[in-house]
Amino acid sequence: MRPHDHAADIDDRRWLQRAIDLAHRCPPADGAYSVGAVIVDAAGNEIAYGYSRETDPKVHAEESAIGKLAGDDPRLAAATIYSSLEPCSRRASRPRPCAQLILDAGIGRVVTAWREPSLFVADCQGVATLRAAGAQVVEIPELASAAMAPNRHLGL
Repeated sequence: MRPHDHAADIDDRRWLQRAIDLAHRCPPADGAYSVGAVIVDAAGNEIAYGYSRETDPKVHAEESAIGKLAGDDPRLAAATIYSSLEPCSRRASRPRPCAQLILDAGIGRVVTAWREPSLFVADCQGVATLRAAGAQVVEIPELASAAMAPNRHLGL
């Protein structure tokens, strides 16, 4: 665990807010969350972004962002992915959930605003899956309300 770094906290909040802003671009869907994701390299540069339903009705934010980079992109090993919602641990529409896609991409740090409620999948284990595999997960619950806002169509 790294020592507390106030500058890193500010950067984490800024990038997570960017992910939340991207979530507002999602076309609302009755059966899916509106989520934004941003991948930032070790130098603090955005290298990819995505949001739910960006390229097709089933694509998730993290999946969209990761899909914009080559699987062997050397920046991924030291990158952070910011997701407005806990990465999914199970999904019906694709073989691999977002938590596994993040691990498979080699991204070792994840920052998120809120845990997935049990609306579509009971007991999401995205954070637990990532931590069990050795990824660092930072939760910023102070931004949870902002991250929920683009999901008001779901009654949240």
